Amino acid sequence: MSRYVNKLVREAKEASYQLAQLSTAEKNRALRAMAGAVRRSKKFIIEENRKDLRAAQKNGLAKSMIDRLALTEKRVAAIAQSLKEVASLPDPLGKTIAAWRRPNGLRLKKVRVPLGVVLIIYEARPNVTSDCVGLLFKTGNVGILRGGRNALRSNQALGRVLSEALASSGIPFPAFFVVEKPQRTYVDELLRQEGSIDLVIPRGGESLIRTVVEKSRVPVIKHYKGICHLFIDESADIKQALSICVNAKVQRPSVCNAVETILVHKEIAKEFLPRLKKEFSPLQVQMRGDPAVCRMLPGTRKATEKDWRTEYLDLIVSLRVVKNVEEAIAHINRYGSHHTDSILTRNRSNAKRFVREIDSACCFVNASTRFSDGFQFGLGAEIGISTDKLHARGPMGLEELTTYKYIVEGQGQVRA
Repeated sequence: MSRYVNKLVREAKEASYQLAQLSTAEKNRALRAMAGAVRRSKKFIIEENRKDLRAAQKNGLAKSMIDRLALTEKRVAAIAQSLKEVASLPDPLGKTIAAWRRPNGLRLKKVRVPLGVVLIIYEARPNVTSDCVGLLFKTGNVGILRGGRNALRSNQALGRVLSEALASSGIPFPAFFVVEKPQRTYVDELLRQEGSIDLVIPRGGESLIRTVVEKSRVPVIKHYKGICHLFIDESADIKQALSICVNAKVQRPSVCNAVETILVHKEIAKEFLPRLKKEFSPLQVQMRGDPAVCRMLPGTRKATEKDWRTEYLDLIVSLRVVKNVEEAIAHINRYGSHHTDSILTRNRSNAKRFVREIDSACCFVNASTRFSDGFQFGLGAEIGISTDKLHARGPMGLEELTTYKYIVEGQGQVRA
């Protein structure tokens, strides 16, 4: 193991024991200090981010990735607000999940405790740095944060601002670590640190996540793709459905909760599809359709089998006409990524069936998939979105960053 990684994981483990001892009041005070520091350092953070943006443009980084990398005044303000929100949320640590008494007099409690040391590996979204620091700190976990090389200056700037704020609030030890080595060999070393690192959460493209899963000896929570669907049911409010489709596709197409496939009930397809095209055309959304869509919208590019399985992260959307809710559910369960899917309907029976039978972390009724987000859920922020079924699923907030221990109290009992 390199000297750098050895020192890093040792210090992180030691810090995790200290962090777990902080009171809720101490953590909230530090989080508010971090929020204030981000606001005051807005100019410095944006200037460092612009250096990353210039380098990214020079290196030909994809437009969708540059969008993720960019920090505007609005996004920096959102970073500060997110930290403030986390401070206002209830502290899950020490919360009793369940308590009971055994016939022999033993009293048992199941209590929330920190995970320990969490490694976050992410790509070109510097706001992930602050989101992770806030959520991990509130839950008593030490974060090792390894962002992509495209955001190196931005992440270092945020790390510096947040570290100084922690120190000024009276926290006498490092509560998180920003990995400043851009070489991938250090990531590979970190992924082998079972016993020192307790959990890995990768955030980024599918190739990054699959590489982490393949190489890690530490448990990984992840989602591979965000192939999100909207199903426009026969009874949907057409005007409302059009608004939701535009929001879900266009508001920020480069993120994992943007819609990629829209399914339309056959009974309203002739009315709905031309109106949807009229909405999408000036917004430069490219539509790809099944044979029924192509007949109703001449000139539409034909969708292939690959399209149904593609996370575009761009102004492209696949369209299919289905005969009923059953066929919509079958399509989503076959081609979806178990992330977020929504039904637009006024039929309560169809809505109930949809949310019962769709095998996804988040099922919506009459709402945009773009709400699949920890901040929008009222979690303050999110450390990631999981499509796994063990431990955490969906947007991961504070409770998902805890585990539990059993506390057993007796009066001298011995086992017969």
